Amino acid sequence: MFYILCGKDDFSLQQALEGIKNELGDQEMLSVNTTLLDGQQLALSQLMDACSTVPFLCSHRLVIVRGLLGRFESKPKSERRTTRSRAKLNSGLEEWMGLADCVRQMPPTTVLVLVDGEVRANNRLMKSLASQAKVMGFAPLRDRDLSDWIQDRVKGGGGTISPGAVKLLIELVGADLWTMSSEVDKLLAYCSGQVITEDNVKQVTSYARESSIFALVDAILEGRKNVAQQLLHRLLQEGASPSYVLAMVTRQLRLIVIAKDMGSKLSRSDNRDRPEPTSDYGLEKARKQSKAYTLERIRKAYGKLLEADIAIKTGKYDGELALDLLVVELGQC
Repeated sequence: MFYILCGKDDFSLQQALEGIKNELGDQEMLSVNTTLLDGQQLALSQLMDACSTVPFLCSHRLVIVRGLLGRFESKPKSERRTTRSRAKLNSGLEEWMGLADCVRQMPPTTVLVLVDGEVRANNRLMKSLASQAKVMGFAPLRDRDLSDWIQDRVKGGGGTISPGAVKLLIELVGADLWTMSSEVDKLLAYCSGQVITEDNVKQVTSYARESSIFALVDAILEGRKNVAQQLLHRLLQEGASPSYVLAMVTRQLRLIVIAKDMGSKLSRSDNRDRPEPTSDYGLEKARKQSKAYTLERIRKAYGKLLEADIAIKTGKYDGELALDLLVVELGQC
């Protein structure tokens, strides 16, 4: 009864966690017997105390630890630790290498779940635990897998969807399954048993053009040049002017800068400093995108945006060519 759930696709990860909970009986009593722990601050003795506790009026005790594996992830060269901090990290890791033995001694009534983001193959703690755990990885869906996910979601809701509508949904929303699931649910309700078409997607999907800008920025960040150029040309074909696209990409980069500074506070509805007018969806997307940008990359990106703006205004390039070049150059920043 030991699980490791990890990966960037937090929607599918959360669905898997809910599935584990549903298998453990009465949910009301399970909630009383569930312990949530922060793996970044946790000591092994604290975890084992929680795992050793007998469940109360329930068949199982559920212990969920978030971020423990990530605590021992190796850092990129640009973020190498000092000798002292590396020694401290290694000391902590040596303690946690004893977790494998402790898991074998857990009561059969305890279910332990480690929840994390992306975990590299060289993570020592992961290596020591993998043979004892049911490991479930959740990488972001791409291409055919994402298309299949949408069709399965629609089918599960009692509907059908055309291939063109699936493709358009992917272009507008991308691989964010939280947003995608919401849009699919709205389309199912709107079409009420009829085949979901591209026109339906355009009519119903919230912030369609705004979402296209997010998807364009996502594609640029991830180096998917062909997808980025397809999204760019779709925006232009739908009547968006080159100056509008340039302004929206610049605006999105500005939101990314704000998101890096404000972090999770950016999306709070009671935050008076949040930029307006911007949807909650737009703010959350900017917060997620900000994780892929260093300050140096932002500086270079602003330089490329300025060059494109000058090229359009001076007539050096027409708008479409200037944006095509911009997409390539931003992907190389």
